[in-house]
Amino acid sequence: MRPSLRSVLAAAASLCLLGAGIPAATADPPAASSSPPSAPTVTNPISDEFSDTYADPAIIRGKDGYWYMYATSDPLTEAPSPFGLMHIARSTDFTNWEYLGEVFDESTRPAWATSGSFLWAPDIRYVDGEYVLYYTVTDTVADPGQWNYAIGAATAPTPAGPWTDSGAAVVEPRRDGGDGYFNTIDPALFVDDDGTRYLYFGGFHGGLWVTELDESGLSAVGEPTQVARPDRYEGSFVVKRDGYYYMTASSANCCAGPVTGYSVYAGRSTSPLGPFVDHEGFSMLDSRVGGTQVLAQNGNSIIGVGHHAIFTDTAGQDWILYHGIERDDAWLDAPGGVNERPTFVDRLDWIDGWPVTNAGAGPTEGALTGPVTGTALGIDQSDPAANQALRATWGAWTAADETLNDAGGVGLLEPLGRTASVVSNRPTPRDVRVETDVRFLDGAQTFTVGLAHAGRNAISVTIDRAAGELRAEVTQGHDTTVEVAPLTDLFAAEAFTALSIEMRDGALHAVLSESRLGDVLAEVRVDLPRGAQKQRPLELVATGGAVQVDNLSVVGAYEPVTEAVAEPRPGTALFAEEFDGELDAGWEWVRPSEQIGVADGNLQWPLESVDVVGENNTGALLLRDAPEGEWIMQTRLTLDLGVDTVRNYQQAGLIVHNSDDDFLRLGTVAIWSSRQAEFGKELVQDGRFNWGAHLGGPVAPTMWLQLHHTVDPDTGDLLYRSATSLDGETWRWGATWTLPAGSDPSIGLYAGGGATPSTVATFDYVRVFEAE
Repeated sequence: MRPSLRSVLAAAASLCLLGAGIPAATADPPAASSSPPSAPTVTNPISDEFSDTYADPAIIRGKDGYWYMYATSDPLTEAPSPFGLMHIARSTDFTNWEYLGEVFDESTRPAWATSGSFLWAPDIRYVDGEYVLYYTVTDTVADPGQWNYAIGAATAPTPAGPWTDSGAAVVEPRRDGGDGYFNTIDPALFVDDDGTRYLYFGGFHGGLWVTELDESGLSAVGEPTQVARPDRYEGSFVVKRDGYYYMTASSANCCAGPVTGYSVYAGRSTSPLGPFVDHEGFSMLDSRVGGTQVLAQNGNSIIGVGHHAIFTDTAGQDWILYHGIERDDAWLDAPGGVNERPTFVDRLDWIDGWPVTNAGAGPTEGALTGPVTGTALGIDQSDPAANQALRATWGAWTAADETLNDAGGVGLLEPLGRTASVVSNRPTPRDVRVETDVRFLDGAQTFTVGLAHAGRNAISVTIDRAAGELRAEVTQGHDTTVEVAPLTDLFAAEAFTALSIEMRDGALHAVLSESRLGDVLAEVRVDLPRGAQKQRPLELVATGGAVQVDNLSVVGAYEPVTEAVAEPRPGTALFAEEFDGELDAGWEWVRPSEQIGVADGNLQWPLESVDVVGENNTGALLLRDAPEGEWIMQTRLTLDLGVDTVRNYQQAGLIVHNSDDDFLRLGTVAIWSSRQAEFGKELVQDGRFNWGAHLGGPVAPTMWLQLHHTVDPDTGDLLYRSATSLDGETWRWGATWTLPAGSDPSIGLYAGGGATPSTVATFDYVRVFEAE
């Protein structure tokens, strides 16, 4: 029978104490603070310290304790700065960054990529003892043609390199059936606890897809599966949480300068192959495309927020790393036409089972409290055995230097006989998170983390190499509960594997991971008996051989944010046009059409081949003065655009109109075969025409549209936030666009975008309310 952790620890500790002539302690240890180490104050954009633009960011915590951040092939700074072949920087605290250089130079550029190919959208992972960087190659040698996108991979012993390309595409270019290629771009790896590696990739042209990879992670196997429809998403990232697979992805144009409406949405599934549906059950594969909003611009200086990665700090709080555009400095000075997209970081909360940035408040401009990267209990993360924060109770606990992955200082736990154990001098917080990288040496069989050990009671998590399982064991009195999860063939004992354990709110949760990026090699959960969760010293135990312990942190578990920020609601009506006769006073037609008119209690507006975007400005508008103060404008619109067929770009909705070259509009629109809610902005700046949009939804033949107007008290900018609804009661709030301070825009309705097939937009009313 295998001895329990309790018996192993008790025997080891008693022998050690008796040998020293010290009686075993029976009193409770002194109380410890549950507060985590101080989180640093960081300043968005976090990449400003070393660059002007740092787009498509990816991140990983290296075995040396640094956080490494990668970026796409763009000039790093304003001119003169050549396009780099992807970039690397690192930090210990997200405040102070060190730029390390490019991933490749011209001598190491992948040979299967053309000399003019860009290398985009890196995704960094730790795979079987080495680092793998996935990326987009825009032009390949073997498949002639421009923009024949493919996915490549390079490996390195450390996150800083040197990088060696794998020599071939992981995912080959895919022809679109014509003269072009599907967007085989934006790779993101996910590893599941059944031992399968998945690579997600794709973009607007062709949609999002997932393919299985072999164990090396360098070759695709089998046929890919589509997980999101064309014309909506790119830049996917997948994490597993509470039994669901969450696919987050970016929508809209990443790079429209001062009118970029890029944003992030999520769907979830019980399978890594989908279907991924949003919080109301709408699929990301549907023509009327679904997606729950994760991140969108909120009216401050940051727009175009997306192409993200998700990571977790040492307290267990999730964070979203993304690029954005500062709307008043949208372009690099040179080369012309390159968007300036620095990197930002913000807290990612999980509310009612869904990820949302800052509880729905959106991106932070300037200073914020950043990720917790430290530890409590006096532990030296960079060299866990270097001080006396943990003391040996059996066997040896020594500081060692490990060259694998440039890990540096590690704690070496070496058994005396078959067992080694160490215990912290201070108790852990009651709600605690423990993280460490673990590597098995020699004949090591198990590694155990013990928590709340008091008398007969104990809580432990064990990586059992011999049994091939991750095991959680909870003993309370005479009762013991054991939960196990198998270790698949992907578990590499000779490599470092990340173990995270949270004990909080009456539950124990442990995850074994390669990269700490939402990937799951094994996972166990146990509900704790009443009274089991206590403040006790941390215990580490190895059996059968030596174990290396790296990047050890013990901190108070983060306090989750569980309520979203309040959303505006309509209050007292300020104005109501019910379309029950002649239009009320104050309306004005711009470029009126004889086909448009009031009938049967609504405004009937046949779509024509007209538009107000661009230089032609041929579309009709129905406008009136906006009221003073804060308000919400709302309409009920019926516009059946069908599904799946191409009907570019039939649409109708609400408009805020400064001029034909300076306006915002929110409508339901056909974009190729998709149907979406589009909140767009047109701006002519320095003689340059700019159009961009935030894409939302889902939409329906009959739906409600809303715009919420406020004024920024600091800048005087006019703010307009979009919302859509399928029932007039439940609203999905979207992005915020701004118009300049001092503007006096009109508000109203628009429709157009194409006359074929014949379609009529029907507006039931336009109402303006005070906002509550």
